[in-house]
Amino acid sequence: MQQTTDTILMIRPVNFRMNEETAVNNYFQEDLDLKNAEINKKAQEEFDAFVYKLRAVGINIVVENDDELMDTPDSIFPNNWVSFHSNGDVALYPMFAENRRKERRDEVFIRLEQEGFKIENIVDYTSAENEGIFLEGTGSLLLDRVNSKAYCALSPRADEDLFIEFCEDFEYTPVVFTANQTVEGKRLPIYHTNVMMCLAETFAVICLDTIDDKKERKNVVKHLKQDGKEIISITEAQMHQFAGNMLQLRGENKQRYLVMSEAAHKSLTAQQIKAIEKHCPILSSSLETIETCGGGSARCMMAEVFLPKT
Repeated sequence: MQQTTDTILMIRPVNFRMNEETAVNNYFQEDLDLKNAEINKKAQEEFDAFVYKLRAVGINIVVENDDELMDTPDSIFPNNWVSFHSNGDVALYPMFAENRRKERRDEVFIRLEQEGFKIENIVDYTSAENEGIFLEGTGSLLLDRVNSKAYCALSPRADEDLFIEFCEDFEYTPVVFTANQTVEGKRLPIYHTNVMMCLAETFAVICLDTIDDKKERKNVVKHLKQDGKEIISITEAQMHQFAGNMLQLRGENKQRYLVMSEAAHKSLTAQQIKAIEKHCPILSSSLETIETCGGGSARCMMAEVFLPKT
C-alpha cells in the first residue's frame, strides 16, 4: 500500500467562474471584477502551466477536458466527486452544490480504462444527496492509506454518519473533528478538510489552530504522532493562502514532491520550508485566478489515481 501515487486525473476547465452555489459556505471564494470568459481564459492558462510543471518532473497526468454543455464552473476540482483505490474500487460522492453533481461523468472512467487502468467496482454514495447529506471526496476526507486512517473535519459538506459508513466500507479508522475559521467575527466550519491539512508519507502540514476543541486537537495530534508523522504547523492566515491545500506526489525515479500553489509557497516561513524540504522538494505554480474565484487550490485540482493497471 502506497501513500503517494505518480498518476493523477485533472479536468481542464471550459466554463470556469465563481460558482454562486458554493460561495454560500466556501469563505475562500472572492468575486473577481472580470468577465467570465476572461476568468476562464486565465484559469486555463494557470491550469496548463501547472500541468506542464508537474509533467516536467515525471508525474503522469490524465487530462480530460470538461464538457462545455454541462456548465460546470467547478469541474477543475475533480477530487471532490471521485476517489480511486488500489483494489480497483472507485467511490462516487454526494455534492453540496447542485451544479457540481453534473461533474460526475462516465467519460472520465472510460478515459482511465483507455489509459490502461482497471476499474473493478463503483461504490456510489450519491443517493445521500436526496436527503441533503454530503461528503465531498478527498476534499472532505484525508486518507492515510498506509495506516488505514481517514481524517475528516465535519461541515455542511462532510456528514459524520456518511463518513463512518465510508470508513466501514473501505476499512479505515475514522478520526473525526471540527475545524473552524473566523468569518466576520464568528467561528464557522471550514468547508473542506483538505484546506486545513495535508497528509504526506512522513509528515503532515496542518492548521491546528482551527480545531477549537482541545480534546479533538489532542486526538488528531496523537494519531499523527502514532504513525510517525512530523507535524508542521501553519497559521490560520497561512491557511487562507492555501498552505494546507497541498499534495505529495511521486515523479521520476520515485522522487517525492510536495505540490502547492505559489501563494501557499510564498506564505510559508523559511523554517517551515526547511521542515518540508527535509522530506521532499516543493513544487509550486501560480493559481491565483483559480484560488480567488474557485476557493480551491492545487490539492483540489488533482484526483489521485491508485487503480491497478490492466
